[in-house]
Amino acid sequence: MNTKSLTEEDTKNPNDISLFDDDDAEFEKLLNEFISSEITEEDTETMANDYKEAQKTPPLSSLIESPQNSSKLCEEEQNLYNAHENFVQAIKQIAEKNNIAIPNFKITEDSLYPRYKPYLGEDFAYDTLIGWDVMIKAYPTRIMNINPGAKDEELLEYAEKTTDEDLQLAIISYVETLIELESCEIAYEKRRLKAKRRKIEREVIEEHQRRIDKMKKYISAIEEKQFPINAEKLINNYFKTARKDADGAFKVLTNNPATFAPIDISKIKARFFGLIKAKPEDGIRINRELGNFLKKLKA
Repeated sequence: MNTKSLTEEDTKNPNDISLFDDDDAEFEKLLNEFISSEITEEDTETMANDYKEAQKTPPLSSLIESPQNSSKLCEEEQNLYNAHENFVQAIKQIAEKNNIAIPNFKITEDSLYPRYKPYLGEDFAYDTLIGWDVMIKAYPTRIMNINPGAKDEELLEYAEKTTDEDLQLAIISYVETLIELESCEIAYEKRRLKAKRRKIEREVIEEHQRRIDKMKKYISAIEEKQFPINAEKLINNYFKTARKDADGAFKVLTNNPATFAPIDISKIKARFFGLIKAKPEDGIRINRELGNFLKKLKA
């Protein structure tokens, strides 16, 4: 008769692994689960947004003169500032030539430092409106020929046909500002998601460490009482199951811990000066005692 363990064949688990043998893989699995739960479908779509789409339109900087670059701005913000500044200068030229009051624009180079922020979209919208207001006052007839819902391509086509260089510059730089604004928004969203991932990773690391520490306390407590069971295997399998069903796993742990690791009957001390060897019934008793112990254990 094989008296080595209680219900050993019934309690074999293909997922049995050492607490530390596959720690890295366990951590990666935990990390991926946290990220999946924290990042929404909308976030995922944003991350998958093809940034190259924003780069397909040929740069318009070759058509207009850009202001002197500022070294303190990042590339996306510098491109946006250049485009907007071209728009501003064109509007000022139009205003001066037509005796129209030059409006006060909100966006400055400092506005985009250190990086673009979403709330700046309102300021860009404001600058765009007051700029177009000047164009409407200066060229009421010409502006009437522009479709209010015109796409970028239509606006650029109109700009190519107009003979007024100031109006041409204003329209081209307006389109370029929209393109660069979208690039900045995409870059901002990528940074936001990267920061969000770093935050999640920190939380996962802390959670993973708390889990490992708690497992070690359980294992030490069981080994200290010298229960005839592989404490590491027992606790490792319990925590794996608890991740899917915490209440159910704890119920099994405290009522039938041998489900997670078999009782090793060969390690049960013989009674009556070694004359009476341990039997399977003793394994059942140990299983019950271990369950009661774990139920009261505060780890």
